[in-house]
Amino acid sequence: MESRRILAQNLKKYRLAGGFSQEDLAHRAELDRTYISALERSRYSASLDVLDKLANVFGVTSSDLLRIDAQVPRAQAKDQDG
Repeated sequence: MESRRILAQNLKKYRLAGGFSQEDLAHRAELDRTYISALERSRYSASLDVLDKLANVFGVTSSDLLRIDAQVPRAQAKDQDG
């Protein structure tokens, strides 16, 4: 499986587990909502800087976002105010 697709699946898993809308996640990661949407649809690749921003929001490492079949705990990032 390609990295872009793995990121797309994991990004959506982490976002939903954290109770974030795409808009919430974009705001916390200082990215555009349409960019988050494109990442989740495998339309764009993410730079290392973007991976770091997203991982920081979720309280995980960048490599967690690229792990095949990542196990995402429920409500992991909901209470973060980052």
